[in-house]
This record gives sequence, structure tokens and C-alpha cells, in this order.
Amino acid sequence: MTVGFIGLGRMGRPMASNMCRKGFRLVVNDINPDAVKELELLQASSAATIADVARQSEIIVTMLPDGVVVRDVVGGPDGVIANAPEGALIMDMSTVEPGTTDALAEQAKARGLRYVDAPVGRLASHADRGESLFMVGAEPEDFERVKPMLEAMGSTIYHCGGVGTGTRTKLVNNFLAVASCQFNAEALALSQGLGLTLESTLDVIYGTTAMNGQLKIAWPDKVLAGDTTPGFTIDLAHKDLSLIIQAANAAKVPMPMAASAREMFSAARARGYGGQDFSAMADAHCDLAGLAKPRLKK
Repeated sequence: MTVGFIGLGRMGRPMASNMCRKGFRLVVNDINPDAVKELELLQASSAATIADVARQSEIIVTMLPDGVVVRDVVGGPDGVIANAPEGALIMDMSTVEPGTTDALAEQAKARGLRYVDAPVGRLASHADRGESLFMVGAEPEDFERVKPMLEAMGSTIYHCGGVGTGTRTKLVNNFLAVASCQFNAEALALSQGLGLTLESTLDVIYGTTAMNGQLKIAWPDKVLAGDTTPGFTIDLAHKDLSLIIQAANAAKVPMPMAASAREMFSAARARGYGGQDFSAMADAHCDLAGLAKPRLKK
């Protein structure tokens, strides 16, 4: 079986690499030739166009930056749906608005194709180690068909329901993750502004119900250690907040905290933090308040 893989960015490249290492035969495509060459070293073959990938593959995986690109790559006239053989399965692992997933699934069905949405949880460092989490929207038989590939790329798989439920679950998950990032940033800026030591503040937080995984597990090795190299950028977090608010508006669900968080991520982007890890919201917030960046003593 040949698997097509389109989108070899910071998340897609290690995911595809892990599939190669687990024995899957891949044909890949990306706008970055260096990423393609890296996969060729792992015995993947390459295709010059999206259409070429689709024609050669029984299952086509896409891992792309946003809904606009997904609609073009998957649903465009030279895209996957227009060129995949009948009976092929498309698995989009991008984070997109639910309407995009629903429309492409219907378009695929009309051509005799199967469709699965399987957005990715956790960070790029988890993808490197083959420890990604997947939220899968699929019919039961399609879930069983893609499960071996998901097991090759990650360690945790949730079948959330039918097509579209993976995308919707991802938005709920990312709302909590990104909004938590914002209120953690505000809390640390407040600590700095009140003249407290970061170490004593965190000791107290870790002993109460205010504790959360970002502050205790992730941030001490990222922003609080001065490392803001991106695992998940502020730009992408802002994009996801925009998708969350859009989906909430369509469902008539008020999301005031999401709207407020998005504006603070907008402010961070305006100050040049967009390409940094989303934990750098702590730096951006202190910068906005004219405070020293929060750092743990070495």
C-alpha cells in the first residue's frame, strides 16, 4: 500500500518520518525541497505535484497550515479529491474550521472517496518522538483503516465520532490550552509587577488548585528558562483562537474569554512575538507592562 503525505512542515515532517521508520511506503510532496529530501533519505519517494501524489496513493494524508491551503490542496481542481482513485481515503490532520471539514468530506463522498479528520494534539517535540495525540473523526471502518498509521506517528488515539468530530474536539482542546497560556502569562506578569520572586510564586501555585501543566511541566523548560524557540507559535495559537471564535459564533455559543485572549495574542504579534513559542506570551505580557521577563534562576 502506498500512502501519500502532503505537508512536511514542523509537525508533518517528523510524523511522516516516523511512518517511514515503521515501514510504510510513502510518496511525499511539500513546497520546501529540503523537507522532501529529508524524507527521501528515509526511502520515501517524491511527487512533483499534489495530483501526482493523489494518483499514486490509496490513502492520502494532509498536514497543512490553515483552511485556505487545505481547501486548495484537497478540494481544488488540481487537488487530491479531483485526482485520487475511487475508494481512496483522505485523512486531513490540519487544524481547520469545521465548515471546511464538512464541505470537503461531502465533496470527497460525491467522488466515491472516504474522508477522515484527525487533527493533532501536543507539540512538535512530541511529534519528533512519535508521541503525538490524535482526535479522529471517522466512520468505524475508516478509523480501523487509518489506525495503524496513527499508531506509527503517535502514542494516543481518540476516536471522537463521525467525520467532523475530530476537528471540533481539537477546537475545544485548543481553547483551553491557549486561553490557559494567556492567564498564566497575566499571572506571572502580576507576580513580576508586585515584586515577588518567581520561584516563591510558583512554589505556592504548585501547592494549590491553581496549578496547571503549562506552569509546572512545560514552561520551566521553555519561556521560564529563556527558550522561546517554537514548538507551537503565537501566530498559530492566534489562528486557532480565530477558528474557535468563528465556530462558536456559528453555534451561537458566547466565548468572551476566547475573544479577550485572541486580542492579547494580537497584541503580542504586533510587538514581534508571533514566530515565538506560545509560552512567550509571558514575555510579551511583561514587555507590554514594562516589566522584566520572568526567568527561573539557574
